[in-house]
Amino acid sequence: MASSHCFENPPALSPAGGAGEVVDDFGGMKAYVAGFAGSKAAVVLVSDAFGFEAPNLRKIADKVASSGYFVVVPDFLHGDPYDPSNPNNPGMWLQSHNPQKAFEEAKPVIAAIKEKGVSNIGAAGYCWGAKVVVELAKVHEIQAAVLLHPSLLTVDDIKEVKCPISILGAEIDKTSPPELLKQFEQVLSTNSGVDHIVKIFPKVAHGWAVRYNDEDAAAVTSAEEALQDMSHWFNKYLN
Repeated sequence: MASSHCFENPPALSPAGGAGEVVDDFGGMKAYVAGFAGSKAAVVLVSDAFGFEAPNLRKIADKVASSGYFVVVPDFLHGDPYDPSNPNNPGMWLQSHNPQKAFEEAKPVIAAIKEKGVSNIGAAGYCWGAKVVVELAKVHEIQAAVLLHPSLLTVDDIKEVKCPISILGAEIDKTSPPELLKQFEQVLSTNSGVDHIVKIFPKVAHGWAVRYNDEDAAAVTSAEEALQDMSHWFNKYLN
């Protein structure tokens, strides 16, 4: 279950943010896209509960695109990101935003990317989005996966992963505490067919990789390190 940490520090959303563009239909989904559509490798970024308009997420998409990838950030929340001011509690929000549904919706998005001639596709998910990415990683839909401060995941989920996976976690995290991530690492270590990294970032809390404060130098440094780790993983397996 996702903890309250998943719903803290909401960003100020920006529908027109980023250097890319918002398209109304990409594989049946509204999406933010960035980068060169003729790239041979693509990355799908799956948001946390605050959705695809989060400015930091779009900055990350733009930076990944600048490395030569075609990047798609689908609106799996259908214009309904979690709103802390709404009396609707996190449990009710999660019931109406099931990652399993987003996983099914991701398949046509991936098919649309392949129609552009892209052969290698990676996916990265933040918090809620990590569950969507793991579901894709179980069924050979993607060639590489990155999870950042994941939520809603079990050891059994990790047992089924079929592609190289990098798990970037936080030292201060009730949602996916270091003890759980170490269990994930043990499972992955027994599966010799799946390359993996499990890294726990010190002194950071759940959400640090995407819900950081631009004016906090230490927070920015940690988030940039997570982005660099993610980029290295995709460069290794998608190029």
